[in-house]
Amino acid sequence: MPDELLQARHSRSSDEEEVAAKSTVAILLSTFNGEKYLAEQLDSIAAQTHQDWVIVASDDGSQDSTLSILEHYRRRFGDDRLRIVKGPGRGFAANFLSMATDTSIHASFFAFCDQDDLWHPDKLERALTWLEQQPLGSAALYCSRTRLVDATGHPQGLSPLFDKPPSFRNALVQSLAGGNTMVFNRPARDLLAQAGNVQVISHDWWFYILATGHGGHVHYDPKPTIDYRQHGSNLIGANSGISDRIFRIRRMLLGDFNQWNDVNLNALAPQVGLLTQANRVVLDRFSKARTARLPLRVQTMLRAGVYRQTLLGNLGLVAATLLRKI
Repeated sequence: MPDELLQARHSRSSDEEEVAAKSTVAILLSTFNGEKYLAEQLDSIAAQTHQDWVIVASDDGSQDSTLSILEHYRRRFGDDRLRIVKGPGRGFAANFLSMATDTSIHASFFAFCDQDDLWHPDKLERALTWLEQQPLGSAALYCSRTRLVDATGHPQGLSPLFDKPPSFRNALVQSLAGGNTMVFNRPARDLLAQAGNVQVISHDWWFYILATGHGGHVHYDPKPTIDYRQHGSNLIGANSGISDRIFRIRRMLLGDFNQWNDVNLNALAPQVGLLTQANRVVLDRFSKARTARLPLRVQTMLRAGVYRQTLLGNLGLVAATLLRKI
């Protein structure tokens, strides 16, 4: 097969190509020194009930046996189902975005994939059931709750259950779900590509901001679709218990939240043209509220209508607003 992912053989007509790619999912796998759990993750992909998938594995400079494991699975799956590329070497967010903004990767749907999780067998099937019902040409992003497991795979509970609707007003102040649960359609990928490989702290939070700001459809599935492994090498924790949430609120009040918002808003500034008019108004109010004096800060933040998914989170948001830590 040619190097270009999912390129149909020259003997196929354009109509045949479209049918062949109709339900293909390009799984965007980011790896870096992932030898310990990578094989289990790849096996869980192989066990999916939806089998029309291909993997692009972007390795960010692994020094362990990660590349050898990938090569083994490439021989097992076939060259047309697993492609290995060199990552940019600038961390996990840049690695994921390097794949998500690469328009040479052709598929109808795309899924982010961490190297150390375990996908439930119906993960792709559940995501596509919702995605295929969305309006043609509209950006659509599926994400879900997760089941937490320890380093050996034993269940440790569930991630928080969010019941407020996904929206740009939520996205400005909270990342709704992990990128490891995200599956999205081609218009959503094209939106990411149009924005480019921006500098952000978290690719999934950025995607949630961009998709909702553009007026895309976002669905948060309350049923877990992956086992999210908790171990010492995790870059981002699961925010599962009260103590975890209090820790994050403490970080918010110490100023980390303010810095994260600076990064997100700097990335969003050149992309204002991709937002709906209503969301441009929300963004303007939120941006002004962050630097306004106290009475006007509270008033403008209320007019922006931003919110987090839990009561404790919203109390933290109020405190951060009052202390000018937002």
